[in-house]
Amino acid sequence: MSALVTFDHATLGYGAKKILTDISYEIPEGDFLGLVGPNGAGKTTMLRNILGSLSPLSGTVTVRPGLRFGYVPQRESVDSVYPLQVVEIVMMGRYDRIGLGRRPTKTDRALAIAALEHVGIAHLAEQQLRSLSGGQKQRALIARALVGEPTVLVLDEPTEGMDLVATTQILSLVRELHAQDGLTVLMVSHALNEVANYVERIALVLEGGFRIGRVDEIMTEATLSSMYKIPVDVKVFDGHRVVVARRVAAQPTTGAHTHA
Repeated sequence: MSALVTFDHATLGYGAKKILTDISYEIPEGDFLGLVGPNGAGKTTMLRNILGSLSPLSGTVTVRPGLRFGYVPQRESVDSVYPLQVVEIVMMGRYDRIGLGRRPTKTDRALAIAALEHVGIAHLAEQQLRSLSGGQKQRALIARALVGEPTVLVLDEPTEGMDLVATTQILSLVRELHAQDGLTVLMVSHALNEVANYVERIALVLEGGFRIGRVDEIMTEATLSSMYKIPVDVKVFDGHRVVVARRVAAQPTTGAHTHA
């Protein structure tokens, strides 16, 4: 499949500060990629280069012309103070299609309702966003991204602050959108144990280091121990991989004893 986004020996950063150096990889059409790493490691910098709000310090980041990103921001960045209905929030995803200063049409509203139906919360269309649970808000934001008919769905920390049930439901929904709708998906997260059990490939960013590959290539004890620079174990429970730091036995302390 042809590449939608290509990094070619790209060095990423801000001004004189380099965060990631000599990065080369592609995001092909139909990919389901998890961009994983701790805060400050370079995930956001890489994402901004993909979305076009930041340029590489050297090398190139090439985005296929005409590519449409459906961006799902972190929920905390969305102001839920204003008394907007869920359907109104979703229609915001049509604004670049509607045009500056023009009002949404009945068609735009119908598409917003259809997007809400697609993510399973059409019954909440008339509710105010601030009245929704965390998982419901996330579904509304995904619907807002989908209503713009994107080529690539980009989710920024989609399960941040969620409990186990809501996390599982949202990640399952994203996997369904990839599989059933044929969407290319880029999911940005710090939660390796969550993402690894849903995506097809992982791009791991750690303290200036970068490694990308299929899940079964990245989720090995050798690869992760090398990247994290600590010994780790990869356990499998009911088909789910879980990464845990390896227990290292405490070394006995020794000391010289003198006797009078």
